[in-house]
Amino acid sequence: MRTLLIFGTRPEAIKLAPLSYELRADGRFEPRVCVTAQHRQLLDQVLNIFGITPDYDLELMRPDQSLYDITAEGLRRLEPVLRREAPDLVIVQGDATSAFVGALAAFYQQIPLAHVEAGLRTGNLWRPYPEEANRILTDHLARWCFAPTEHARQNLLREGIPDERIWVSGNTAIDALRWALSHQEEPESRSRQENRPERRLILVTGHRRESFGPELEQICLALRDLSRRNPSLEIVYPLHPNPNVRRPVHRLLGGLERVRLIEPLDYLAFVRLMSAAELILTDSGGIQEEAPFLGVPVLVLRRETERVEALTAGAARLVGTEREQIVRQTELLLNDPQLYRRMAEAPSPYGDGQASRRIARALASTL
Repeated sequence: MRTLLIFGTRPEAIKLAPLSYELRADGRFEPRVCVTAQHRQLLDQVLNIFGITPDYDLELMRPDQSLYDITAEGLRRLEPVLRREAPDLVIVQGDATSAFVGALAAFYQQIPLAHVEAGLRTGNLWRPYPEEANRILTDHLARWCFAPTEHARQNLLREGIPDERIWVSGNTAIDALRWALSHQEEPESRSRQENRPERRLILVTGHRRESFGPELEQICLALRDLSRRNPSLEIVYPLHPNPNVRRPVHRLLGGLERVRLIEPLDYLAFVRLMSAAELILTDSGGIQEEAPFLGVPVLVLRRETERVEALTAGAARLVGTEREQIVRQTELLLNDPQLYRRMAEAPSPYGDGQASRRIARALASTL
């Protein structure tokens, strides 16, 4: 079966790499890879680590490109690729604009579509923007909806997607994470971190479009407060390349003692950093999935999350973007050993690392 995987961002590449491996190992598939390069620098890091060479590179990345630009140019450049390849199946992952564009292009050419990580919902069309709309539309175009959890499956059923189009697979993020942990040259142990109590590492990431402006400034001010009030903390913030993130973060946090603003890390190095952290503050969806598997509590810097399973399991807390609330919840967790232990020991709700195998088997049995 000729299979085309379409993706363009770092999270998509991380989560589709294990599936690409699985399809290549299964003689029933002839997988090909098309990247939109929506995030050029971050995407290339992941491709190099996983040893993936794209068959097609659309090179969509342009300075100051808009959602219109990505969508229109992506559709234009995908059309000849799909006509040339004539795949039996197109696979997209998640909710980036690359996924939606790939889904729409496949639909226009009446090619069956599989959506990996289907069924995630906040219930608010504008948060996250445009991801909530992207994933709703992609799910309704898909012949195969691979939901990571039962909760995601129920979301799809409520929207009228037939049960026979839905499979609960687990999340391929855990497949990738297990691969990364097995390929660490110098694995960080939590005990090493615990043996240095004077340095309590907090990892921070923040890049979502809906947080640009005042909300990101509130997050930065909270980090500044935490650093000044808690001399034992070391805050590490790998910065997304987007200028809308870098400018306010450097303005408000640059030069502060015990706050390290660093360039984006490659995937293996970032997994090491997550493993060494005592706590993670993030608006990232992928980290909400990965951190519970690593036993690291997560405070989610958003008003709502589509990954409610981590909240229900007790591995994550939704703290929003208000300065005082972020400081209060962070200090509460760091100063309450019992609460911290409950969160760190909460079960990981996103599967056992075999999602890619389940997806490949489901596709092979139904195509």
